[in-house]
Amino acid sequence: MMRVIQNALVMIAMLMAGTVVAQPIGDREAGREKSASCVACHGEVGVSSNPEWPNLAGQHPDYIVHALQAYKSGDRQNALMNGQAADLSTEDMRDLAAYYSSQDPEVYTPARTSR
Repeated sequence: MMRVIQNALVMIAMLMAGTVVAQPIGDREAGREKSASCVACHGEVGVSSNPEWPNLAGQHPDYIVHALQAYKSGDRQNALMNGQAADLSTEDMRDLAAYYSSQDPEVYTPARTSR
């Protein structure tokens, strides 16, 4: 019983200090299936071929969830993304985050010119 109370006090202290308590990550395979509408801009595995659209591969899952929540609420404005996020549930967001965060990020390397 004492352990439960200690854990509860730690969580309360973290919340009061503004520390983010990580939400459980979603289902990676469900996220892959739900990513069908994302592929056009963000690429099959979250690596965009257009610099106008960010790479999602390897992003932290909390960042992906928070970004989608901000698009859904309108706190973050982008005509395309506000519409894409409008019907996403919290579970959908977590699943997408699980999928994209599990992908290998692509590191941009500028082309070198020979002299």
